[in-house]
Amino acid sequence: MWAEESVFYQIYPLGFTGVPFENNGDLAESEKQGGAPILKVADWIPHMERLGINAIYFSPIFESDTHGYNTRDYRMVDRRLGSNADFKELCEKLHAHGIKVVLDGVFNHVGRGFGPFQDVVRNRENSRYTGWFYRIAFDGDSPYHDGLWYEGWEGHYDLVKLNLRNEEVVNYLLDSVGHWMDEFGIDGLRLDVAYSLDEDFVRRLRSYCDSRKQDFFLLGEMLHGDYNRLVNDSMLHSATNYECYKGLYSSFNSMNLFEINHSLLRQFGPENWTLYKGKHLLSFVDNHDVTRAASILSDKNHLPLLYALLFGMPGIPCIYYGSEWGCLGEKGQGDQALRPCFAAPEWNGLTDFIAKLAQAKKNSHALNYGSFRSMLLTNRQCIFERKTEKERVFVAVNADGSDFVAHFDAGCGRAVDLITGEEHDFGGGSTLPAYSAFFWKCEA
Repeated sequence: MWAEESVFYQIYPLGFTGVPFENNGDLAESEKQGGAPILKVADWIPHMERLGINAIYFSPIFESDTHGYNTRDYRMVDRRLGSNADFKELCEKLHAHGIKVVLDGVFNHVGRGFGPFQDVVRNRENSRYTGWFYRIAFDGDSPYHDGLWYEGWEGHYDLVKLNLRNEEVVNYLLDSVGHWMDEFGIDGLRLDVAYSLDEDFVRRLRSYCDSRKQDFFLLGEMLHGDYNRLVNDSMLHSATNYECYKGLYSSFNSMNLFEINHSLLRQFGPENWTLYKGKHLLSFVDNHDVTRAASILSDKNHLPLLYALLFGMPGIPCIYYGSEWGCLGEKGQGDQALRPCFAAPEWNGLTDFIAKLAQAKKNSHALNYGSFRSMLLTNRQCIFERKTEKERVFVAVNADGSDFVAHFDAGCGRAVDLITGEEHDFGGGSTLPAYSAFFWKCEA
């Protein structure tokens, strides 16, 4: 599938465009004046191309109450961003530049402004939509004092939990997905809180999407547990690799590369018991929900190395907008600190390095499909092999402030570094300068 060879770019549109947090039902001022905010993404296409991006994942764009995850209308672009026609124009531009489009599918819950829920609030037991929601009780009350009780996702009563066992609800959601496939040509969905979704609904969604578009990509947000519960031939193609997200930054902050190596061996190692061998999980160093990588790392010299591991390990790398030039943002400062509006993209040494990593990955069969084997490991250095029948790539990282001479059996005398294009001789040991990373490619 195309996603397995892609470099993803995540944009949180409501923050990216700087539109108001509250949706008051009016079009954005810029839309009234003829310039839809969502079209700002098109201005960033040259930046994304230079960075090596060939797939974009949009956090919620459906009409919502505030932050996007409290949906009002599954078939309408949030009016703060523009119109459906505006977004269709953007999709056509992205596709013309070879960039796939993946949308956020928030199917576990809706916002209080969702039409059928408002019908229940108004008409109570007489509403035809009472069965659309999970555990409605008319003898109770909610914190919003509606005179009825309902289940809010994880206690958040602005997020009304849908009843995914209701056939009308399922058909409505599937038809909505078909709408985005037909009208906008989208290439996939990222399922919000996939770990909370009804598993039969996920199977129905996969079957529906497969019947309409064989290479339609389904990615699930999973925070913990066994990803195989949802990532399999009848459900999702991939999941967010939160286990390795934590291991990536924590390994550098604790100066203990054994941590991330342990996770990679557990997930992809050569042993028969490894969990996700042959699967392509979505890998990331930050996103819209967590502290930016440049803020969470104790030593900023480790930032390029963090991305080297991201692109070198098994999985599909995803870059969160702004982090490619080292943007700061701490979760403790609130969601808006993590989801800012930038006047224009920036480019610096980190961005340039990530672009080279992206190019290396896209041009390497081993980095896309290769097995994982640990070759050398200390607290501050690691070398691992990615191997297919066609090629081998050794990913080498030195997180120390001093040079390190690595001795390991590469099985070949010379290689080429996919990042710099320079030749490398393994004879007499391989010197890793302070704070350095290499992708050495040998023939299989």
